[in-house]
Amino acid sequence: MKRLFIATSFLFGFGLVSAQSAAALDPMKDKDLMTWYHKDFSATNVYGINTENAYKYLESKGLKPKTVVVGVLDSGVEVDHPGLIKNMWKNPNEVPNNGKDDDGNGYVDDVHGWNFIGGKNGDIDADNLEVTRIVKKYQSVFEGADSSQNKTNQAKMPAEFEMYMKSKEIYTKKGMEAKQAFQTYSMINSMIPTMVSMLNGKVLTPEAVAAIKPTTQEQAMSAQVLSGIATDPQFAGKTPAEVETLLKAQMKEAITHFESQATKHYNLDFDPRAEIVGDNYDDYKEKYYGNNNYEGPDAGHGTHVAGIIAGLAHGDEVQYGVASKVAKIMAIRTVPNGDERDKDVANSIRYAVDNGAKILNMSFGKPVSPGKEVVWDAFKYAQDKGVLLVKAAGNDNEDLAENTYFPSNFKSTADAQPFISNMIVVGASTKDAEFLRASFSNYNQKMVDVFAPGQEIYAPVPDAKYRYEQGTSMASPVVAGAAAVLLAYMPNLKPEQIIESLVKTANKSSVNAMLPTNTNNRFDLISRSGGVIDLRKAAEYAYTNFCKAEGKASKPAYKKAAAKKKAK
Repeated sequence: MKRLFIATSFLFGFGLVSAQSAAALDPMKDKDLMTWYHKDFSATNVYGINTENAYKYLESKGLKPKTVVVGVLDSGVEVDHPGLIKNMWKNPNEVPNNGKDDDGNGYVDDVHGWNFIGGKNGDIDADNLEVTRIVKKYQSVFEGADSSQNKTNQAKMPAEFEMYMKSKEIYTKKGMEAKQAFQTYSMINSMIPTMVSMLNGKVLTPEAVAAIKPTTQEQAMSAQVLSGIATDPQFAGKTPAEVETLLKAQMKEAITHFESQATKHYNLDFDPRAEIVGDNYDDYKEKYYGNNNYEGPDAGHGTHVAGIIAGLAHGDEVQYGVASKVAKIMAIRTVPNGDERDKDVANSIRYAVDNGAKILNMSFGKPVSPGKEVVWDAFKYAQDKGVLLVKAAGNDNEDLAENTYFPSNFKSTADAQPFISNMIVVGASTKDAEFLRASFSNYNQKMVDVFAPGQEIYAPVPDAKYRYEQGTSMASPVVAGAAAVLLAYMPNLKPEQIIESLVKTANKSSVNAMLPTNTNNRFDLISRSGGVIDLRKAAEYAYTNFCKAEGKASKPAYKKAAAKKKAK
C-alpha cells in the first residue's frame, strides 16, 4: 500500500496527470468528476467502466441479483460511514458485543469482519517494511563478525541470502530517499507563506505563475512548486488563501508519511508487533489472534477502497461504488502503515473465504515475501473454494517481469502462466485518453491482466468525509466491484470465467504508454487485455458464453420434471 502525494509530481516524476490547464469547477463540487470512472467510453471517449449500462443489460435479461460479499483486506474500514453503513456485511451467527464466539469460528464478536493486526493491548498503526525485517533478521547471519561463517551461511541458505541482498539494497536506497523526502516536504511546508505572497492576490493559474519573477533562491523554488500544482484540479483556479489551506493539508500528510518512513519503516529497532498483537509471528500455523476493531488507527485507505466497491450515495453525495446495488463489505484489517506481514495476509484470506466472501480485494504489495509459500497456500485454498482474488499491480512505475510485487500469482517471472486461475491483477488508468496509463502504475503484458480507473477517484474516507485518491489501490476495487456485479447476477460464474469476461472485452488503446523504456511502449502491450475494463461488455460476454450457454445445455430441474410429467 503505497501512498501518493500531489507534490511528488515535480519532485519525483510520478504525480497526477491533469486533462486540463484549469479546473472548470472545484473538484469537491464537480459531480461529473466525482463519478467519471462509471462513464461509457463509447459515448464519452472517457475510459470509464460503463457501470449503469451493465446493470441495465443484466436486468433486461430478467436476471435477479443475489448479494455478493466482498472481503476488503486493507488498513481498516469505517463501518459506520454514512456512505457504507448500509452495505456492510454482518455476520448472521454472531451476537454483537457479548464477548462470546457465538458462531464458533474462533473469533469473538466478529460482526463485520476481523482485525489481524491488533490485540488485547491495542492496534498496530505503523510497522516496519518487509525489507527492514529481512535486513534485521539476516544481517548477523550473512554479514556478521566471522567472515568464514558468513560464507558458510551464504552457501547453505542461497534463497535467503538472495532475498537479504535484495532487501539490503532497497533498505539502503529507499531509507535514504525517505529521509530526503521528509526534509524536502518540510522545506516546502516552510515556503508556503512565500508562495502565497508571490501570488499577490491572484488565483492560481499557469499564467499567474509565469508572470512571477523570482529574485531569491527561495522564491525560485516556490515558483517551481506553484508551477507543479497550477494545473492540478485540486489547486487550479484557487485563491491564495485556498492554496495555502490545501498546501498545508497536503504537506502535513506528506510530512507525517515520510517521517514515519524515516523513523519507523526503515528503523531496524522498531518492532511493535510483540507487545501489541502478542502472537508468535514465526508460527505461520497460528491463526486465532487479533481483535474486532475493524477501523484501527487509520482507516483512510481501506474506507476509500470499500467505497469504490460498494459506496452508497446519500444526501448531497453522488458517489456510489461499482457494486453498490449488490455487494456487502467484509472488513478485514490486514495492512498497517508499513508492509503487511505474510502470516496476516494468509489468515485474512482464509478468514474471508470461511465466512462467505466470494471476492477478495487486495490493494497492497511489497518487493520481498519471506512467507510467500504460506500466502500461496491460502491462494490455493481460495481457488478450491471458488473465490476470486483481485490484486493491485503496484505504484512503482515498474515492469513486473523485472520487479516482482508480492503477493504474486506467478511463482517465477519466467513462468508462462500463473500457478492459480482465480486471481486478476490490475493496473491504473486515467480519464485522459491520450495519457491513459497512470504514470505511477506498474505494468506487464503477461503479469498484469487489465487496467481500470485509478486516478482522481472520489470515495469515502473516515469521519464521514470524502476525498480523491490515486493508485492501483483504487483501480483494484473498481475491478472487484465489477466482478461482484457479474457474480451477483450470474452466481454460477467461476473466478476464471469472470476474469476471462473482463479481459476479453476491455476497451483497447494503442496510445503511448509513457513507459520508462521505449520497448513495447503502447498501452495495448502492457497488460493481457490491452485495455480498460468495460463492465457492460463483460456482462454480455459472461451472459452469452457462460450463463446463457449453460442454460441451454441443462434445463432447470423444475422444467425437467414438467417435461417428464407431460410425456406421461
